[in-house]
Formats: sequence, structure tokens, C-alpha cells
Amino acid sequence: MALVPWQAEQLGDGAARLSVSCERLPLRLERVMRVEGGALSVEGTVTNTGETRVPFVWGQHLVLGAPFLEAGCRLELPATTIVTADQVWEETARLAPGQRSEWPHARLRDGGTVDLRDVPGPEARSHDDLFVGGFTEGRATVANPRLGLVFTLRWDADVHPWVVLWQPYGGARDPSLAGCYALGVEPWTSRHCLACAIEAGEARWLEPGESLSTTVVAEVGTDGNG
Repeated sequence: MALVPWQAEQLGDGAARLSVSCERLPLRLERVMRVEGGALSVEGTVTNTGETRVPFVWGQHLVLGAPFLEAGCRLELPATTIVTADQVWEETARLAPGQRSEWPHARLRDGGTVDLRDVPGPEARSHDDLFVGGFTEGRATVANPRLGLVFTLRWDADVHPWVVLWQPYGGARDPSLAGCYALGVEPWTSRHCLACAIEAGEARWLEPGESLSTTVVAEVGTDGNG
């Protein structure tokens, strides 16, 4: 929905409501965003406005970058499983394709393993896209010891049981992303596209008139108290 205009409405409590209707499926999306006590909460709702049962996959696109993200940052996830696609994301990928490993240690293409909790700097010149699952709770933290800051993301792991970890650590080659240094922590309902999610039994479904709501909260704190 990145290329479709959203309707915006300012709410009385200082929050904002954004809404949009999908073009290919009879689904309407709504987001209510508000800042409370230093935390940004985003309550999302998807509604089936059609007359038949509709499948969908749903994700949150959250990306951290400089000046917060730097070598020495530490990513923590209460997860168990790492999955990589059957083919490498880009030739600069450092992780072996087609693997299913135990979090946080992933197998490297050149042999050995890497601890994915340790964030390298852009000199890594790598670019990976992987999936993490088996969450005991929907929570991710990224700590920057030098700054004494901790970013925390919370979500409902029953709604979004997978996280896409997007790791363009200076190795992106695509013209639109070349040189990008970032870390994406993106909760998703499935690690598959819609067609594959339906086949794998991981798609979410809504009956006519039915809605699903969930809230994601992001905040920054100090000394691990985010």
C-alpha cells in the first residue's frame, strides 16, 4: 500500500488516524498512531469489506539506521529459529541459503557461524534478508552501549509470529538501496507471500465484515529500561 494515497484525520487526543482501501482485495486498513509517555503506539485494523472470505498476510515495516545503529549494537529476540530463503538475497549475502538454524547462531556461506545478536558496521559490506520465528513473546530490543540507549519494539506474537530481519550492512547493490546501512525488524503474520502462505496454511482469513486489530509499540529508553 506504499503507492496508494491514505486518508488522514487528526484526533482530539493528539493522535492521528490513517486509512486506505486495498485495490485488489476487499480489505480496508486503518492505523491510529499516538505518542504516550515517550512511546509510539500504532493500532492497526484490517477489515473485510467484501461479501466473501478473504485471505491476507500482514506485516510491519520498521527499520533502524544511523546515528543510532552502529557497530557494537546488540539485537535481542526471545526466539528459537532462523530460516533463510533457498537462494541468497544478494551476492553480498553472508548467510548460507536454505538453512534452518537455532537462534541466534546462523551458518555462513563461507563456513562457520555468526551470532546475529551482534550488529556489525557498514564495513561488513553484507546484505541479508532472513526470517526468525518461535517467539515466546513479541519483543525485540536493540541496544547501543556507546549511547546508553535501548530501542524496544513490542507486538502480539500470536498475530505476528515471524520477524523478517533485513540486514543491509553496507552491502546493498540495488541502485535504490546502494550503500544502505540499516537493520529492519519487521513482525509478519507469515514468512511467505500470500499465495505461498495460503498453500502453507499460514495465511490469515477474515469473514465478510470481520476485523482484526493489533497494536505495535516502539520506544527508546536508557540502560535497558526502554
